[in-house]
Amino acid sequence: MDRLREAAGQLALSGNVEARVCDVTDPDAVLDLFQFVTDTYERLDCVVNAAGITRDQLMIRMKDEDWHDVINANLNGIFYVCRRAARIMIRQNTGCIINISSIIGMHGNIGQANYSASKAGIIAMTKSLAREVAGKNIRVNAVAPGFIDTDMTRKLPDDIKESILKGIPLNRMGVTGDVAGIVLFLASDFASYITGQTVVVDGGMTM
Repeated sequence: MDRLREAAGQLALSGNVEARVCDVTDPDAVLDLFQFVTDTYERLDCVVNAAGITRDQLMIRMKDEDWHDVINANLNGIFYVCRRAARIMIRQNTGCIINISSIIGMHGNIGQANYSASKAGIIAMTKSLAREVAGKNIRVNAVAPGFIDTDMTRKLPDDIKESILKGIPLNRMGVTGDVAGIVLFLASDFASYITGQTVVVDGGMTM
């Protein structure tokens, strides 16, 4: 919560910011959040789905709860948010939804069957929803980041980081701003004719 308040404080320098906590795996909590948004602001212009967790393990050793936890947070949570957001945007006849996937959802990764399945599901769900709501002037896209410098990747051993870096043509890890820039573009009018797409942000890692 402290980090949320800190981020809200930084964002507030350029506009009004309201920070709230929502468990996206709880459909009722998602409903309450969007009720607050529509009651307070009377409209919903853009939603960015970025919640996600990992529970890495080889599939033959993966526990049931590790599979279910990741699918629930990474895929079910986005479904609950997209479903509610789309209903509001359909009534408005406009809106934009951006779902954060991963290149792991496109190519898989050892020890991440649960994570890769959830991120692949996000890409497929994005394409399906984009087709369903395009007639209401609603755009739905996905972003697939590669090796980004985050709390999650900082936990990796140095030898694994060095191995991954060797496979990135731009020869550096991405930073959160690299992903944020694409999200900002997709949310803007500059992307008004783009929907159902997955934009890869990986420094050329998968080209």
